Amino acid sequence: MPKDNTTPTSTSPRDWVRILASYREPNSLRSSFELAISFVPFVGLWILACWVAQYSYLGAFLISALNGGFLLRLFCIQHDCGHGSFYGNRTVSDWVGRVLGVVTLTPYDVWRRTHSIHHSHAGDLDHRGIGDVMTLTVEEYHQRTPFGRFMYRAYRHPLVMFGLGPTYLFILQNRLPLGLMDQGKKYWISAMGTNAAIAAILGTIVYFGGLQALFLVFLPTTLIAASVGVWLFYVQHQFETTHWEQAPDWQLHEAALHGSSHYDLPPILRWFTANIGIHHVHHLYSRIPFYRLTEVLRDHQELIEVSRLTMLQSVKCASLDLWDEKKRRLVSFAAARRAAA
Repeated sequence: MPKDNTTPTSTSPRDWVRILASYREPNSLRSSFELAISFVPFVGLWILACWVAQYSYLGAFLISALNGGFLLRLFCIQHDCGHGSFYGNRTVSDWVGRVLGVVTLTPYDVWRRTHSIHHSHAGDLDHRGIGDVMTLTVEEYHQRTPFGRFMYRAYRHPLVMFGLGPTYLFILQNRLPLGLMDQGKKYWISAMGTNAAIAAILGTIVYFGGLQALFLVFLPTTLIAASVGVWLFYVQHQFETTHWEQAPDWQLHEAALHGSSHYDLPPILRWFTANIGIHHVHHLYSRIPFYRLTEVLRDHQELIEVSRLTMLQSVKCASLDLWDEKKRRLVSFAAARRAAA
Protein backbone atom coordinates (compact mmCIF):
# COMPACT_ATOMS: atom_id res chain seq x y z
CA MET A 1 0.00 0.00 0.00
CA PRO A 2 1.08 3.66 -0.23
CA LYS A 3 3.61 4.93 2.27
CA ASP A 4 2.21 6.34 5.49
CA ASN A 5 0.78 9.79 4.89
CA THR A 6 2.63 11.02 7.97
CA THR A 7 5.98 10.27 6.30
CA PRO A 8 7.36 13.67 5.32
CA THR A 9 8.92 14.55 1.99
CA SER A 10 11.95 16.80 1.93
CA THR A 11 9.77 19.55 0.45
CA SER A 12 6.64 20.92 2.11
CA PRO A 13 3.31 20.82 0.22
CA ARG A 14 3.24 24.61 -0.01
CA ASP A 15 6.74 24.66 -1.52
CA TRP A 16 5.67 22.03 -4.03
CA VAL A 17 2.96 24.39 -5.23
CA ARG A 18 5.58 27.03 -5.98
CA ILE A 19 7.79 24.49 -7.78
CA LEU A 20 4.95 23.03 -9.83
CA ALA A 21 3.84 26.43 -11.10
CA SER A 22 6.53 26.23 -13.79
CA TYR A 23 4.65 23.33 -15.45
CA ARG A 24 1.28 25.05 -15.78
CA GLU A 25 1.51 26.45 -19.30
CA PRO A 26 -0.25 24.31 -21.94
CA ASN A 27 0.90 24.00 -25.54
CA SER A 28 -2.08 24.66 -27.82
CA LEU A 29 -0.71 22.54 -30.65
CA ARG A 30 0.00 19.64 -28.29
CA SER A 31 -3.46 19.97 -26.74
CA SER A 32 -5.13 19.97 -30.16
CA PHE A 33 -3.09 16.92 -31.16
CA GLU A 34 -4.11 15.06 -27.99
CA LEU A 35 -7.74 15.95 -28.64
CA ALA A 36 -7.55 14.78 -32.26
CA ILE A 37 -5.90 11.41 -31.52
CA SER A 38 -8.62 10.77 -28.95
CA PHE A 39 -11.71 12.03 -30.76
CA VAL A 40 -11.01 10.79 -34.30
CA PRO A 41 -10.44 7.14 -33.26
CA PHE A 42 -13.50 7.39 -31.00
CA VAL A 43 -15.72 8.39 -33.92
CA GLY A 44 -14.04 5.88 -36.22
CA LEU A 45 -14.58 2.98 -33.83
CA TRP A 46 -18.20 4.07 -33.34
CA ILE A 47 -18.81 3.86 -37.09
CA LEU A 48 -16.93 0.57 -37.36
CA ALA A 49 -18.89 -0.98 -34.50
CA CYS A 50 -22.21 0.06 -36.08
CA TRP A 51 -21.17 -1.53 -39.37
CA VAL A 52 -19.90 -4.72 -37.72
CA ALA A 53 -23.16 -5.02 -35.78
CA GLN A 54 -24.87 -5.98 -39.04
CA TYR A 55 -22.78 -9.15 -39.13
CA SER A 56 -21.63 -9.89 -35.58
CA TYR A 57 -23.13 -8.72 -32.31
CA LEU A 58 -20.09 -9.97 -30.41
CA GLY A 59 -17.71 -8.16 -32.74
CA ALA A 60 -19.64 -4.91 -32.33
CA PHE A 61 -19.62 -5.32 -28.56
CA LEU A 62 -15.85 -5.91 -28.44
CA ILE A 63 -15.13 -2.86 -30.59
CA SER A 64 -17.42 -0.81 -28.37
CA ALA A 65 -15.64 -2.05 -25.26
CA LEU A 66 -12.32 -0.92 -26.73
CA ASN A 67 -13.89 2.41 -27.59
CA GLY A 68 -14.73 2.85 -23.93
CA GLY A 69 -11.03 3.59 -23.48
CA PHE A 70 -11.18 6.48 -25.92
CA LEU A 71 -14.35 7.80 -24.28
CA LEU A 72 -12.58 7.67 -20.92
CA ARG A 73 -9.69 9.65 -22.39
CA LEU A 74 -12.11 12.25 -23.75
CA PHE A 75 -13.59 12.61 -20.27
CA CYS A 76 -10.09 13.18 -18.89
CA ILE A 77 -9.54 15.89 -21.51
CA GLN A 78 -12.87 17.43 -20.50
CA HIS A 79 -11.54 17.29 -16.95
CA ASP A 80 -8.48 19.33 -17.97
CA CYS A 81 -10.75 21.82 -19.74
CA GLY A 82 -12.66 22.26 -16.49
CA HIS A 83 -9.45 23.23 -14.73
CA GLY A 84 -8.49 25.66 -17.50
CA SER A 85 -5.33 23.65 -18.12
CA PHE A 86 -5.95 22.29 -21.62
CA TYR A 87 -5.79 25.57 -23.55
CA GLY A 88 -4.37 28.89 -22.43
CA ASN A 89 -7.62 30.56 -23.54
CA ARG A 90 -10.30 29.83 -20.94
CA THR A 91 -13.16 30.37 -23.39
CA VAL A 92 -11.74 27.81 -25.80
CA SER A 93 -11.22 25.33 -22.95
CA ASP A 94 -14.80 25.80 -21.76
CA TRP A 95 -16.39 25.27 -25.17
CA VAL A 96 -14.28 22.22 -25.91
CA GLY A 97 -15.37 20.93 -22.50
CA ARG A 98 -19.04 21.61 -23.23
CA VAL A 99 -18.90 19.72 -26.53
CA LEU A 100 -17.11 16.81 -24.88
CA GLY A 101 -19.72 16.91 -22.10
CA VAL A 102 -22.33 15.85 -24.65
CA VAL A 103 -20.17 12.88 -25.65
CA THR A 104 -19.51 11.90 -22.02
CA LEU A 105 -23.13 12.55 -20.91
CA THR A 106 -21.84 15.07 -18.38
CA PRO A 107 -23.17 18.67 -18.30
CA TYR A 108 -19.90 20.55 -18.29
CA ASP A 109 -20.71 23.62 -16.21
CA VAL A 110 -22.48 21.56 -13.55
CA TRP A 111 -19.60 19.09 -13.35
CA ARG A 112 -16.97 21.86 -13.32
CA ARG A 113 -18.61 23.50 -10.30
CA THR A 114 -19.03 20.29 -8.28
CA HIS A 115 -15.51 19.21 -9.18
CA SER A 116 -14.20 22.56 -8.01
CA ILE A 117 -15.90 21.93 -4.67
CA HIS A 118 -14.19 18.54 -4.55
CA HIS A 119 -10.77 20.15 -5.06
CA SER A 120 -11.47 22.84 -2.50
CA HIS A 121 -12.52 20.42 0.25
CA ALA A 122 -10.95 17.03 -0.50
CA GLY A 123 -10.07 15.37 2.80
CA ASP A 124 -12.12 17.82 4.87
CA LEU A 125 -14.43 15.83 7.16
CA ASP A 126 -16.64 18.88 7.68
CA HIS A 127 -17.28 19.38 3.95
CA ARG A 128 -18.36 16.09 2.42
CA GLY A 129 -21.10 15.21 -0.01
CA ILE A 130 -20.54 17.11 -3.27
CA GLY A 131 -18.19 15.81 -5.93
CA ASP A 132 -16.77 13.00 -3.81
CA VAL A 133 -17.35 9.40 -2.71
CA MET A 134 -19.47 9.41 0.44
CA THR A 135 -17.29 8.26 3.34
CA LEU A 136 -18.35 7.86 6.96
CA THR A 137 -16.13 7.69 10.00
CA VAL A 138 -16.32 4.57 12.17
CA GLU A 139 -18.18 6.55 14.84
CA GLU A 140 -20.68 8.00 12.36
CA TYR A 141 -21.37 4.53 11.01
CA HIS A 142 -22.07 3.07 14.46
CA GLN A 143 -24.38 5.99 15.28
CA ARG A 144 -26.61 5.17 12.32
CA THR A 145 -29.77 3.11 12.59
CA PRO A 146 -29.59 -0.51 11.38
CA PHE A 147 -31.29 0.58 8.15
CA GLY A 148 -28.86 3.48 7.78
CA ARG A 149 -25.90 1.11 8.18
CA PHE A 150 -27.46 -1.27 5.65
CA MET A 151 -27.86 1.54 3.10
CA TYR A 152 -24.27 2.68 3.57
CA ARG A 153 -22.97 -0.90 3.20
CA ALA A 154 -25.05 -1.27 0.03
CA TYR A 155 -23.66 2.02 -1.33
CA ARG A 156 -20.07 0.89 -0.68
CA HIS A 157 -20.55 -2.60 -2.14
CA PRO A 158 -18.35 -3.05 -5.24
CA LEU A 159 -21.29 -4.15 -7.41
CA VAL A 160 -23.04 -0.88 -6.59
CA MET A 161 -19.99 1.37 -6.47
CA PHE A 162 -18.50 0.21 -9.78
CA GLY A 163 -21.53 -1.28 -11.53
CA LEU A 164 -24.92 0.18 -10.75
CA GLY A 165 -23.49 3.44 -9.43
CA PRO A 166 -21.73 4.59 -12.62
CA THR A 167 -24.78 3.62 -14.68
CA TYR A 168 -27.04 5.70 -12.43
CA LEU A 169 -24.57 8.60 -12.34
CA PHE A 170 -24.05 9.04 -16.07
CA ILE A 171 -27.41 7.89 -17.42
CA LEU A 172 -29.76 9.41 -14.81
CA GLN A 173 -28.14 11.66 -12.20
CA ASN A 174 -26.33 13.85 -14.71
CA ARG A 175 -29.62 14.79 -16.34
CA LEU A 176 -30.33 17.25 -13.49
CA PRO A 177 -27.96 19.77 -11.84
CA LEU A 178 -28.15 17.95 -8.51
CA GLY A 179 -26.43 19.84 -5.72
CA LEU A 180 -26.77 23.10 -7.66
CA MET A 181 -30.49 23.19 -8.42
CA ASP A 182 -30.98 26.46 -6.51
CA GLN A 183 -27.72 28.07 -7.63
CA GLY A 184 -28.99 29.87 -10.70
CA LYS A 185 -30.10 29.21 -14.27
CA LYS A 186 -26.55 28.67 -15.57
CA TYR A 187 -26.49 25.12 -14.26
CA TRP A 188 -29.99 24.34 -15.52
CA ILE A 189 -28.98 25.61 -18.98
CA SER A 190 -25.89 23.41 -18.85
CA ALA A 191 -27.86 20.30 -17.88
CA MET A 192 -30.84 20.86 -20.18
CA GLY A 193 -28.69 21.95 -23.11
CA THR A 194 -26.54 18.86 -22.75
CA ASN A 195 -29.66 16.69 -22.48
CA ALA A 196 -31.13 18.18 -25.67
CA ALA A 197 -27.89 17.58 -27.58
CA ILE A 198 -27.68 14.00 -26.30
CA ALA A 199 -31.31 13.35 -27.30
CA ALA A 200 -30.65 14.66 -30.80
CA ILE A 201 -27.55 12.49 -31.21
CA LEU A 202 -29.25 9.37 -29.85
CA GLY A 203 -32.23 9.96 -32.13
CA THR A 204 -29.89 10.18 -35.10
CA ILE A 205 -28.07 7.01 -34.03
CA VAL A 206 -31.30 5.03 -33.71
CA TYR A 207 -32.67 6.43 -36.99
CA PHE A 208 -29.65 5.33 -39.00
CA GLY A 209 -28.37 2.39 -36.95
CA GLY A 210 -31.46 1.04 -35.24
CA LEU A 211 -31.75 -0.17 -31.67
CA GLN A 212 -28.77 -2.47 -32.11
CA ALA A 213 -26.54 0.61 -32.41
CA LEU A 214 -27.97 1.83 -29.13
CA PHE A 215 -27.60 -1.42 -27.21
CA LEU A 216 -24.46 -2.88 -28.83
CA VAL A 217 -22.46 0.30 -29.38
CA PHE A 218 -23.62 3.26 -27.32
CA LEU A 219 -24.38 1.51 -24.02
CA PRO A 220 -21.27 -0.75 -23.82
CA THR A 221 -18.96 2.13 -24.71
CA THR A 222 -20.59 4.47 -22.20
CA LEU A 223 -21.00 2.07 -19.29
CA ILE A 224 -17.52 0.56 -19.54
CA ALA A 225 -15.95 4.03 -19.61
CA ALA A 226 -18.18 5.09 -16.70
CA SER A 227 -17.27 2.10 -14.52
CA VAL A 228 -13.54 2.44 -15.15
CA GLY A 229 -13.76 6.18 -14.57
CA VAL A 230 -15.49 5.71 -11.21
CA TRP A 231 -12.89 3.12 -10.21
CA LEU A 232 -10.11 5.59 -11.03
CA PHE A 233 -11.75 8.36 -9.03
CA TYR A 234 -12.29 5.94 -6.15
CA VAL A 235 -8.70 4.72 -5.83
CA GLN A 236 -7.37 8.25 -6.21
CA HIS A 237 -8.79 9.11 -2.78
CA GLN A 238 -10.05 5.91 -1.14
CA PHE A 239 -6.79 4.21 -0.19
CA GLU A 240 -5.68 3.06 3.24
CA THR A 241 -3.37 5.92 4.19
CA THR A 242 -5.37 8.73 2.63
CA HIS A 243 -5.77 12.04 4.46
CA TRP A 244 -8.88 13.23 6.33
CA GLU A 245 -9.05 15.97 8.96
CA GLN A 246 -11.64 18.02 10.81
CA ALA A 247 -11.86 21.59 9.53
CA PRO A 248 -9.70 23.25 12.23
CA ASP A 249 -6.75 20.98 11.37
CA TRP A 250 -7.43 20.55 7.66
CA GLN A 251 -4.87 22.12 5.31
CA LEU A 252 -5.56 22.34 1.57
CA HIS A 253 -2.09 21.53 0.27
CA GLU A 254 -1.40 18.85 2.86
CA ALA A 255 -4.66 17.14 1.90
CA ALA A 256 -3.85 17.48 -1.80
CA LEU A 257 -0.47 15.79 -1.51
CA HIS A 258 -1.31 13.06 1.00
CA GLY A 259 -5.02 12.57 0.30
CA SER A 260 -4.54 11.77 -3.39
CA SER A 261 -2.78 8.67 -4.66
CA HIS A 262 -0.17 8.14 -7.34
CA TYR A 263 -1.87 5.32 -9.21
CA ASP A 264 1.12 3.90 -11.05
CA LEU A 265 -0.39 2.31 -14.17
CA PRO A 266 1.26 0.56 -17.13
CA PRO A 267 2.09 2.92 -20.04
CA ILE A 268 -0.88 1.96 -22.23
CA LEU A 269 -3.31 2.57 -19.35
CA ARG A 270 -1.58 5.85 -18.49
CA TRP A 271 -2.28 6.92 -22.08
CA PHE A 272 -5.96 5.99 -22.03
CA THR A 273 -6.41 7.65 -18.63
CA ALA A 274 -4.46 10.79 -19.63
CA ASN A 275 -2.10 10.47 -16.65
CA ILE A 276 -4.96 11.03 -14.21
CA GLY A 277 -3.29 8.49 -11.93
CA ILE A 278 -0.66 11.11 -11.09
CA HIS A 279 -3.38 12.50 -8.94
CA HIS A 280 -1.37 13.85 -6.02
CA VAL A 281 0.45 16.21 -8.37
CA HIS A 282 -2.81 17.14 -10.07
CA HIS A 283 -4.41 18.08 -6.74
CA LEU A 284 -1.39 20.10 -5.70
CA TYR A 285 -1.51 22.10 -8.92
CA SER A 286 -4.58 21.45 -11.03
CA ARG A 287 -3.58 23.87 -13.80
CA ILE A 288 -0.89 21.50 -15.08
CA PRO A 289 -1.95 19.92 -18.43
CA PHE A 290 -2.18 16.13 -18.21
CA TYR A 291 0.63 15.64 -20.73
CA ARG A 292 3.04 17.56 -18.50
CA LEU A 293 2.39 15.53 -15.35
CA THR A 294 5.00 12.96 -16.42
CA GLU A 295 7.52 15.80 -16.70
CA VAL A 296 6.91 16.56 -13.03
CA LEU A 297 7.72 12.99 -11.98
CA ARG A 298 10.73 12.90 -14.27
CA ASP A 299 12.15 16.09 -12.78
CA HIS A 300 11.11 15.44 -9.17
CA GLN A 301 11.45 11.73 -8.49
CA GLU A 302 10.74 12.28 -4.81
CA LEU A 303 7.08 12.52 -5.78
CA ILE A 304 6.99 9.09 -7.41
CA GLU A 305 6.72 7.16 -4.15
CA VAL A 306 4.31 9.51 -2.38
CA SER A 307 1.05 7.57 -1.86
CA ARG A 308 2.03 5.25 -4.72
CA LEU A 309 -0.39 2.46 -5.62
CA THR A 310 0.20 -0.35 -8.10
CA MET A 311 -2.71 -2.05 -9.84
CA LEU A 312 -2.32 -5.10 -7.62
CA GLN A 313 -2.25 -2.99 -4.45
CA SER A 314 -5.29 -1.02 -5.57
CA VAL A 315 -7.54 -4.09 -5.43
CA LYS A 316 -7.52 -3.88 -1.62
CA CYS A 317 -9.02 -0.40 -1.80
CA ALA A 318 -12.39 -1.88 -2.78
CA SER A 319 -12.73 -3.34 0.73
CA LEU A 320 -11.94 -0.09 2.59
CA ASP A 321 -15.15 1.55 3.76
CA LEU A 322 -14.77 3.68 6.90
CA TRP A 323 -12.38 6.33 8.18
CA ASP A 324 -10.93 5.36 11.55
CA GLU A 325 -10.09 8.70 13.21
CA LYS A 326 -8.01 7.00 15.91
CA LYS A 327 -5.86 4.91 13.58
CA ARG A 328 -6.00 7.55 10.82
CA ARG A 329 -6.68 4.89 8.25
CA LEU A 330 -9.46 3.75 6.01
CA VAL A 331 -10.58 0.39 7.31
CA SER A 332 -12.98 -2.35 6.24
CA PHE A 333 -16.32 -3.04 7.89
CA ALA A 334 -14.80 -6.22 9.32
CA ALA A 335 -11.84 -4.37 10.85
CA ALA A 336 -14.16 -1.78 12.39
CA ARG A 337 -16.33 -4.55 13.83
CA ARG A 338 -13.32 -6.32 15.36
CA ALA A 339 -12.08 -3.07 16.89
CA ALA A 340 -15.49 -2.44 18.48
CA ALA A 341 -15.77 -5.98 19.93
